[in-house]
Amino acid sequence: MTMVQIRPPAAPARRRSVPARIRVIAGVTVGALVLLFAALAVGSASARDGLRVIGRDAGPQVVATAGLYLGLSDMDAQVADVLLMGKDYGEQRRAALARYEQRRSEANQALMKAFELSGDNPAERQTVQSVLDGLGRYERLAGQALLLDSRAGHAAGPPPAEVVEIYRQATDLMRQVLLPQAYNLTLENGTIVRETHDDKNLTVPAVRAAVVVAGLLALGCLLWLQVFLARRFRRVFGPALLAATLVTAIALVTGMNVLGQNVRDLRTAKSDGFDSILTVARARAISNSMQGDQSRFLLDKVRADTYEHTYLDKAQTVFYLPAGNLDTYHAEVKTGTDGYLGLMGAQLGGADGRRALEAYAAFQAADTRFRELAVSGRNSEAVAARLGPVRDAFDAYDKTLLAIAERHQAVFERAVGSGESALDNLWRLLPFAIGGIGLLVLAGVWPRLKEYR
Repeated sequence: MTMVQIRPPAAPARRRSVPARIRVIAGVTVGALVLLFAALAVGSASARDGLRVIGRDAGPQVVATAGLYLGLSDMDAQVADVLLMGKDYGEQRRAALARYEQRRSEANQALMKAFELSGDNPAERQTVQSVLDGLGRYERLAGQALLLDSRAGHAAGPPPAEVVEIYRQATDLMRQVLLPQAYNLTLENGTIVRETHDDKNLTVPAVRAAVVVAGLLALGCLLWLQVFLARRFRRVFGPALLAATLVTAIALVTGMNVLGQNVRDLRTAKSDGFDSILTVARARAISNSMQGDQSRFLLDKVRADTYEHTYLDKAQTVFYLPAGNLDTYHAEVKTGTDGYLGLMGAQLGGADGRRALEAYAAFQAADTRFRELAVSGRNSEAVAARLGPVRDAFDAYDKTLLAIAERHQAVFERAVGSGESALDNLWRLLPFAIGGIGLLVLAGVWPRLKEYR
């Protein structure tokens, strides 16, 4: 007798399709969540890289190389002062020589940092090598001039003609070759920071937009999954999926805010910090070279008019006012106008800016009196004014520029620190958010799938 096997009735097709649909919707939801957290990871990594380059790596090194211009210009100014002092200012002469050695050491350190920044760029390495070679030639010429001046034992004022001739060669090398190369070196190294800022200024907002899209997609999928389960099983929304939706929304909002803050912090660090620091550093260097021209004005009678014109050019570079000659410029500064342009024109806001402007006006007033003494032939009084009141007025003015630079440095460090702190908080949140959402989605879906086993 043949036995007939009786199979249980097949489940309706609709019933078989429900678990598959749950798996599909859950898979799409998980995929959207993966996109969200991948976008957050990419965006935060890109922002952190920008903060590292601008705030911790290339940025500070470029600022350090900007000191090369100041160091070189001050070296030349100290040599001019020493030659002008003769045998009458023994203590000040020794202080000026000590400062010359200090500036030379700082210049060498700045060149080492510039060499590190140059990497494999042959043009930048060639520029660094050229500055090193030129600095060696300058030191030999300056050393010869100082030695001959020491042997001459002259009174305060212009040294012997042979000393002036050698110093002319040294200062021409410094002003026409080394200082332009030092400035170009800072510009070349600053390209790293500018390119990084421009790249992150495009990349981070684009990734932030991707985070928004992926986050909205993930939230939509979670709602889709909850609505499907609620309708299919005729139950209210599950608490696990509601919690997953809430955590996803928190992660989305937090990620958007952090990336948005990082864009702002990068811009602040670059524009209000790095750029302003470099601007003030250049203004300090040019101002220092400008006060060196005062000594050169007394030192070299043949080129006195030339040094007066270069003084005016440098003054207008730092604080520009329309003036055809130095007397007119002095008169314009004395009126106390607020219409300054030039390097420091945009840096004069706030109390630090007002103090800088007042100190600069005092320095120009001291320069006016100093030149009146020189033109009237009272050379010893002019030298005493140059090494006394004029130098004191310049030092007071330079301190105000340093205060402005320190204020921008504080802005720079706060912006970098704020961006890094926000990213650290985001990275501490992400692992918990990823694990928590995954468990909550599983807790919301698994019980429904078990009902079909």
